[in-house]
Amino acid sequence: MTRRGLQALFLVSASMPFWAESSTLREFSEFACLFLMAQMWNLLGGYGGLVSIGQQAYVGIGAYALIGLGNFAGVNPFLAVGLAGACAALVSIPISQLVFRLQGGYFAIGTWAMAEIFRLLVANVAAVGGGSGTSLTAVRGYSKWARESITFWIAVAVVFGSLVMIHRLLQSRFGLALTAIRDSEAASESQGIDVRRTKFLVYVLSAAGFGVAGALYFLSILRVSPDAAFGVQWSPVIIFMVIIGGVGTIEGPLIGAILYFALSKLLGDYGTWYLVGLGVLAVIVTIRFPGGLWGFVEQRFGLRCFPVERRVVARIPLSGEDHA
Repeated sequence: MTRRGLQALFLVSASMPFWAESSTLREFSEFACLFLMAQMWNLLGGYGGLVSIGQQAYVGIGAYALIGLGNFAGVNPFLAVGLAGACAALVSIPISQLVFRLQGGYFAIGTWAMAEIFRLLVANVAAVGGGSGTSLTAVRGYSKWARESITFWIAVAVVFGSLVMIHRLLQSRFGLALTAIRDSEAASESQGIDVRRTKFLVYVLSAAGFGVAGALYFLSILRVSPDAAFGVQWSPVIIFMVIIGGVGTIEGPLIGAILYFALSKLLGDYGTWYLVGLGVLAVIVTIRFPGGLWGFVEQRFGLRCFPVERRVVARIPLSGEDHA
């Protein structure tokens, strides 16, 4: 996608509060949260090789950081969304020192266990409503239009900002190291890449993204509870979006998030059959398209919206130069 096309799409999206319906704004905010979670998990698992089923820990930390900053500290609730991401990143530092001691499936289970620990801890804090949760009272001074519009603009900034950030990150030296780790961790280490440090940084960055997503999601619905924020139900949704779209690409999580969001709105009323359908779709795509839907499109048509590959270009010497 060209820079001008992305800018035009951003401007059109930013104008939506002036002409779109309130329900459309809320649904876009929900989509933005799902998209950011998918991108952050893809960065962590698809590039860093850290397959976590406990990133909902940072969704919950971001949500309750929003409550703490907005309701108790008097921070503007909209500014608190970004600060909630910083809080999640800070909490992830000591947690990483624990879960990084585990490998493979043990790492995945360890991250889930940490999320459960946080859920149980928060459920016993009476100041934030215990197990029943609490409401975000910090937005009471805002009109409905202002609250929904500002939340929507934050969501737009999250979608476009994360796309630009991840694209530039993957084009940087850090992104090159991360891609090398994805392809072969042993070979990367032999080439002098500090694999542990790189994984640590991507883990903290992913936690920050999940914290922002959690804060934004519960800012849009105005109420949070431990089960909703720290619940394991987030993990299958996130992994579904990444696998369906394509692991290890920027476009894949975007395609997966759009597909999941559309299916959840169209088929959500079918209850358990809807969940069965999602499972069957995941199995079919995994078998028929191992690289995900975007991986198939990329391989078949050579289409790349956000290329990050580096190509070696042979330099042709000019006449008169030394050819030796």
